[in-house]
Order: sequence, then C-alpha cells, then structure tokens
Amino acid sequence: MRVIYITSAFFLSLTMSFSAMSIEKQHKTSIIYENSEKPEIELTVYKSKNCGCCNKWIAHLSENNIQTKAINVNDMGSIKSQYQIKPNMRSCHTAVSADGFVFEGHVPVKHIKQFLSGQHAPHITGLSVPAMPIGTPGMEMEGIFHKYNIELLTDNSNEETYRYISKSSEQF
Repeated sequence: MRVIYITSAFFLSLTMSFSAMSIEKQHKTSIIYENSEKPEIELTVYKSKNCGCCNKWIAHLSENNIQTKAINVNDMGSIKSQYQIKPNMRSCHTAVSADGFVFEGHVPVKHIKQFLSGQHAPHITGLSVPAMPIGTPGMEMEGIFHKYNIELLTDNSNEETYRYISKSSEQF
C-alpha cells in the first residue's frame, strides 16, 4: 500500500510539473498584433453579455489600439458600486485601466488617451459619459448626434465636466 501511495504521489507531482511548464510556456508566447504595435492601453470592460452597444464600443477601442478584456456580468449594479460610480454618472458598461482609472459608458478613445496621459488629483477616479447619448462611439445612428458632456468621476461629491462634446468630429 505504501509503494502505491509513493508511486501515485510521484506521478502526481510529475504531472503537476509538466502542467506548470505548459502553462508557463503559454504565457511566454509572444502576442502578434494586427497593426504590429503593442497596445498602449489595456482595459477590463464589465458589461452585460447581450449588450450590442457595449460590443460596438469595445470595437471602437480595439480599432484605436486599446486592448480589452471583456467580462460579462449579470449584476452591473454591483460593479458600479464597487467602483463608486454615482447613480447620475452611470451608463451601460464600466471599463477599468491597469492603474485603476474607471471609464464609464461611451467615452471616446481620444479622451481616454488624453486623460491617461495626464496627471490627476487623488480624488479623480476616471471619466464618464452618463446615460447613452446617441452618436457616441458604440451608439452611432445614421446622421444623428446628440451633444454631451464627458464628466470627471471623483471619490467625493464634486461634479466637474472634463469635456463638452458639441459635434461628432470632436470625438475622434
């Protein structure tokens, strides 16, 4: 019985070693990007699995060299609470950068990149395009554009506009 236990333990440890080497090899595999540039920004996007506008917004990010990891969530309210997004700043999806900044809703890539390239006061946590304005990336409708604000997300009660978008071309 003791020999069987030792032999089983040996084979189990050997199997685990090969599995670990295989996983390590997978992670060392180089990633090839279509435009041969490594994405400068990576975002984790929390969204509902059936949301078409979220998928269109993610495509907008990808087309502009932002890598995304989409996570389908059943309870978006809990994600918004986790990232302290006030009810009046909420939209359909929530994206989080590697350094913890939050992008709520249909924020254009141009403004995500501008925001991430700057320095911000400690109370500023990201950007939001509240609701779902028609004409924003992911919410395009032929020939229709609604003016909107990109708001600063903060961890206090202050509300401040980051940018006012009065025409579609200001998004790109």
